[in-house]
Amino acid sequence: MDRPRTTPKDFFMWAGAMVALYWSAVAFIFLIFNYISYTLPNPTAYLAANPYDSGIGYEMASIVVFPPIYMLLSWVIRRDIVRDSSRKEIWVRKWALILTLFVAGATMAGDLVSLLTQFFGGEELTGAFLLKALVLFLVAAVAFMHFIADYWGYWEEWPNRRRFVCWGVGILAVLAIAAGFLLFGSPASARLYRLDETRVNNLQGIQYQLTYYYQAKRALPATLDVLNNALQNYTVPADPQTGQAYEYKKTDAMSFELCATFGARSWSSQGTVPEPAALGTPSGRNFDTWAHDTGRACFERTIDPALYPPLK
Repeated sequence: MDRPRTTPKDFFMWAGAMVALYWSAVAFIFLIFNYISYTLPNPTAYLAANPYDSGIGYEMASIVVFPPIYMLLSWVIRRDIVRDSSRKEIWVRKWALILTLFVAGATMAGDLVSLLTQFFGGEELTGAFLLKALVLFLVAAVAFMHFIADYWGYWEEWPNRRRFVCWGVGILAVLAIAAGFLLFGSPASARLYRLDETRVNNLQGIQYQLTYYYQAKRALPATLDVLNNALQNYTVPADPQTGQAYEYKKTDAMSFELCATFGARSWSSQGTVPEPAALGTPSGRNFDTWAHDTGRACFERTIDPALYPPLK
């Protein structure tokens, strides 16, 4: 019996389905990883001030787009197999199934090796690490079981169960995206985070100009207007949403305070708003000196003269 011929349609349908599958799985895994990182933060790990800047928005978009593409392509492939059973024997189908089984099996094995390496090395098995290892193992295990069932013809024998699996995957994707909105807010909240990032960047720039001014004059200015410098092409920025000037107050010979009104509470590895920090003084492990709550927040700074000597 001659082997069935693989047409260009067969090749690109299977290639597209596999790309959509892998993309969806990786996006889902990293999305859950990000949820775990922000829910159970590691004090030594960096977390973006805006959670959506850590890739969450991209991963959500991938889950919205690629699982439906995979399901649509899978439906077309199975329809062709029903019409012509020889499509089951084409080489691209067998390669796609075996490759996916290999990747899923290798992922499970690698996940267990990583877990045991941490254990035997005496390193702390944190809750976040264990959850991430569990998520990775479960996703790989589900993919392995699904495709080995496909390879053995299980879904052809039980098509209704395959439909239940498809519905379950769709519901899981919706829940994963909904969890992001519950944890981090809607896209409107993402806009607030982005505006707050601009505010923090503006305050950091003003702080730099104040320390530079102090090094040059050995005194802090009375108002921020003094920092406007046409030669350096610098103008003190204003609030990106309201256009109002940021608040500044000289509190001592080497201390000052900057204030702004924020639209959302910042995310930091500490999860709390820190104490005032001294400029140039180590502020602890990943201590976010620009952490803030919603509303008006002030940041007190004290210049360390040893680290900011006079300009020559």
